[in-house]
Amino acid sequence: MPWAFGRSVTDSVQIGNYTYQKLLMNKLGYDFMQMCRRNRDGSQTTQYQRSRSLRAMSNELQTLGYRNLRAESLKPKHVEALVDHWRQGGVSDATLKNRLAHVRWWAEKVGKSSVVPRDNSALGVADRSYATQGNKAQELDPRVTSIPDERIQVSLVLQREFGLRREESMKIKPASADQGDRLVLQGSWTKGGRERDIPIRTETQRAALDRAHRLAGPGSLIPAEKSYAQHLKRYEYLLGQAGLSRMHGLRHAYAQARYLELTGRAPAAAGGIASRELTPEQRTVDHEARLVISRELGHEREQITMIYLGR
Repeated sequence: MPWAFGRSVTDSVQIGNYTYQKLLMNKLGYDFMQMCRRNRDGSQTTQYQRSRSLRAMSNELQTLGYRNLRAESLKPKHVEALVDHWRQGGVSDATLKNRLAHVRWWAEKVGKSSVVPRDNSALGVADRSYATQGNKAQELDPRVTSIPDERIQVSLVLQREFGLRREESMKIKPASADQGDRLVLQGSWTKGGRERDIPIRTETQRAALDRAHRLAGPGSLIPAEKSYAQHLKRYEYLLGQAGLSRMHGLRHAYAQARYLELTGRAPAAAGGIASRELTPEQRTVDHEARLVISRELGHEREQITMIYLGR
């Protein structure tokens, strides 16, 4: 049934002995649907989450008394009203920050970026602490070789050798990503749709890529007959069967090895010197190394490297 403008997301329609749900949409929700169709930034998961979040906001704003809004109507009072509404509903700071990221996307697309404060604390949302507790780095477990799917084995190796996220290590197309001296990740494979380059520096990186080339051919490390969701489900199942849990620690290991290479010393998370104890010269090198590692991991801020490297 086609979309129609209305006061709520759904409306019941009785036909004979059956009740059907008629999809309704307010004007703001319609604007959001069109914006999301025109601007496919980020991965499919990101696009889906953004679309769902924005549609929910359109109904929340209407419930709060802001009727007949259009996407271009965004003002600070609307942002503040949403945050207050979420607060009253007991929404956590982590979820608030995710929703505000979608609001900022909306603001950017309508040319009103200044409407949403860049600092979440201005809206009463606590900034995330990036301090790490203990060293979460993990190397490849020997049990990886027991996984009966070589594509998944190679995805795990790529996570360790290049610091890739799980999704990136599956969606990557080695034939186009491998530029000889660097790995070029396309936005459609990455979180937030941010393209990035990662240098190819070691023989183990080259060996991992050569293996990925052999398996993927011109495509990705997702089998041609499977969707990303189907392959992810198999990935999680086979890792569970092998007795392996979340492997995000492979990115930590990449970051720490890269820090050692760039600075000549281990990071604080791996027993190295804490930032407060560094000399001015060491602090400069530390800062520059963190910037490099942040970019290679696909983050925008140097601060987030505290998760991987410690303070």
